[in-house]
Amino acid sequence: MLTLLLLKRFFSTMQIKIRKMGNSQGIIIPKPILQQSGLTDEVELRLDGDRIILSRPNKPNPREGWAEASRRIAEAGDDELVWPEFGNEDDGDLAW
Repeated sequence: MLTLLLLKRFFSTMQIKIRKMGNSQGIIIPKPILQQSGLTDEVELRLDGDRIILSRPNKPNPREGWAEASRRIAEAGDDELVWPEFGNEDDGDLAW
């Protein structure tokens, strides 16, 4: 706990050099800063005036809103099968 408090105090403000990286430029973010921020593999980068802000990407749940959309489709009566039902030759022999 004390180590984390010291890291927060030590790394809350620092100056680092901008380095040439291929045709671009970049910075190296110290590991304690990354650990403290919770940033991992990918970041969202945006510009706010003269500040560059890095944050965790906003990744919504891919199925968010599906239940409500299904209800609306059913209420509209638009939930018929797109393909007609089709069976296999031996389906009559199956015991459910």
